[in-house]
Amino acid sequence: MKLFLKFDFNTIVKIHIEQLLAQNYIKYKTVTFGEIELLESLSEEKMAAISATLQANGIEIVENQKSVLVQKIKDLIVEMVKSEEPISVKSSIYLSEKLNHSYGYLSNLFSEITYSSIENFIIIQKIELAKELINAGDMNLTEIAFRLNYSSVAHLSTQFKNTTGITPSAFQRIILKRKEKYNNNK
Repeated sequence: MKLFLKFDFNTIVKIHIEQLLAQNYIKYKTVTFGEIELLESLSEEKMAAISATLQANGIEIVENQKSVLVQKIKDLIVEMVKSEEPISVKSSIYLSEKLNHSYGYLSNLFSEITYSSIENFIIIQKIELAKELINAGDMNLTEIAFRLNYSSVAHLSTQFKNTTGITPSAFQRIILKRKEKYNNNK
């Protein structure tokens, strides 16, 4: 039996980190996604143990300030793209206001650390969400384009094809065929 799952990566990671910290009796509070304030001082040994536990679970403590800022940019972009309510300002203004840095600085830093642009990261996040929405089957392409703040279905289709190599319609047909095949094999 197959289950088709829809999940929120941010929520899963948050719950997992909370469990890891609770198992190690560490008092903390969550500041924002990806940022935790420890409410007690930890010995070097305990900090090393926590770091090792997190790393074993695919979570890394970021100590470089530039990397921290880039991670905040990524987190805000994911938040912006997945927001149920459309963000009414340009992404450049949104990021600048949230992070209190000029967009030029944020853009240059992001490119320096990731070797990619903020704009490309936004497109990738939008296309990933578009794939999730197509897979869910609750919305048509016009609704998905509107939900992702595209000016038209054609604009969504162009970026989708440039990113994945196939059109959203072709992706939709593949998903439907896979679901039909699965249902016929039950």
